[in-house]
This record gives sequence, structure tokens and C-alpha cells, in this order.
Amino acid sequence: MISNVATRWMGALALGLAATALGAAGAVTLRHVHGLGYSPEGSRLMIPSHDGLAVYSGGRWSKAPGPEHDYMGFAVTREFIFSSGHPAPGTGLANPFGLIRSSDGGRTWSKLGLEGEADFHVMAAGYGNNAVYVYNSTPNSRMPRPGIYRMVGQGLGWRRAESRGLRGDIHALAVHPTDSGMLAAATSAGVFLSRNSGEEFKSLEGTEALAVCFTLDGESLWLSGFDGKPRLARIGLGKGTREEIALPPLGRDAVAYIAQNPARRTEFAIATFERSVFLTPDAGKTWTQIADRGRGL
Repeated sequence: MISNVATRWMGALALGLAATALGAAGAVTLRHVHGLGYSPEGSRLMIPSHDGLAVYSGGRWSKAPGPEHDYMGFAVTREFIFSSGHPAPGTGLANPFGLIRSSDGGRTWSKLGLEGEADFHVMAAGYGNNAVYVYNSTPNSRMPRPGIYRMVGQGLGWRRAESRGLRGDIHALAVHPTDSGMLAAATSAGVFLSRNSGEEFKSLEGTEALAVCFTLDGESLWLSGFDGKPRLARIGLGKGTREEIALPPLGRDAVAYIAQNPARRTEFAIATFERSVFLTPDAGKTWTQIADRGRGL
């Protein structure tokens, strides 16, 4: 079951959403934030929203070329962008459009099945292995029961994970960058790790988690949460070490998405539920805000 944690935040801010997509020169309004990911060369930070992909590059915000789909689930690998959601008007795609994939930064997309059937809000993919996992709450022609599914054969089939030991409402998933069988889940009951494609999970942390992200060296896991105040932490997968990471002032907001720059690996980005975006060049020692409640700065 997917938690309503995002709904709690999004409902509170829905009254203040901007009506226009583009703001002042070089600024983009993030009507919603449904993911976060860097391009392979590290020069572009991409954020999916209700009206296409927003891109931060060279200190400026812009809209990515390509259809202005309502992108929901979103995962970026070295080769592809995977997404799910609803088609832009006039594109002729079924609604929802199931799972789609782009190999050119979102300019064009190919179909991977489940058109008109599935809209995956929780999705993850391994950066170096393209292993795609989704959480599906509503049965469809390929997924007869709710649960976590792994894509088999580039959309030709799906395999359901038994998810033994996984507890709580699922907020987010993350796939190890090289080990396609290693999957992390952030849930209302904590952070859980599977080493056998989601068949079995073991608890790494027992406090509710909102977002989770493997580092690209595969050695640690970043996670976010909210326990009266927002928190961000890093867990070492080898010895199980844990380190709190200082956040910029967020008030009652919290981190919804985390991404690492593949070209400059000490650089991370976070996006919050209230659509603020921050960058750190030094793995969390200092932060720079690049979007404030949905507006480019």
C-alpha cells in the first residue's frame, strides 16, 4: 500500500500552485515534483512535473525539449530515462501511458507496455544495469496482484516480488547501481534492504523514511525522513555505519527526492515536498538553493 505522506504535503500546498509554467526569464515553475535525476554527463538536473521536464543547467532553469507529459514515476540511468504518467494533449497516447523510455534526454519516448492500464507513482531503476522496479497498487493485465514488480525483458514481462519482511506503506524504492538484485525501500516503518530482487527484506532502520537513494559507488544509502523535523542521513552498507547529514533550513518541509551527480560524485541534489530544490557540492557540508517552493531563483 502506498502511503498518503505525499498527499498530506501536496494537499496543503495545492492552494498556492502557480497557474503558469514559465516564470521570469530563465525561471521555471515546478507545479509538482515527481522525481529527480542527473543527465549522465552531470551537466543537467532534471525534474519531472505535470507539464514536462524542468532542467537546471549552467545556473538557469529551462524546459526540456519533447512532449509536456504529466510525468509521475521517474527514474534515470546511464542509458535511459524511464517514466510513467499521463500524456500531453494532442500526442495520441493512451491515458495513462504505462511505462515509457527515452534514450535522448526526454526528447522522444518509446513504449514499454501497459498503455491505458498503469500509472506507476513509485518507480526506481539501477543506474548501471537498467533494472526497473515499480510498486503497483491496482491489478492490470501483467500484474494480477498489488505489490513490487521487476521488469523482465525490457517490458516484455513482469515478475512479482514476494517482499517477505517488508513492513509499512511504501514511499520510495531505490535499485543498486550495479547489483540488479539489491533493492531498498523507504516505508512508514523504516528502511528495508533486499539482496534477492525483493523476495526478502531486512530492516536497516526502524524510523519512517520518505526517500532513499543508493550512492553510485554502491557503498552507501542516503535516506530522508521527518520526525517533528526533517532529517537526512547516510548508511554505510558494509559496516552499517550511520551518519546524519545537516540540512538547510526547511521548516515543516521534508526531502522527497535525492540524486547524485554521476560526473561530480560529491554533488547531490534534493527536492522537497513543497518544491524547493537544493544542491550540495561537498556531500552535505554546504547547500545552495536553486528553487524556492517551485520557482527557479
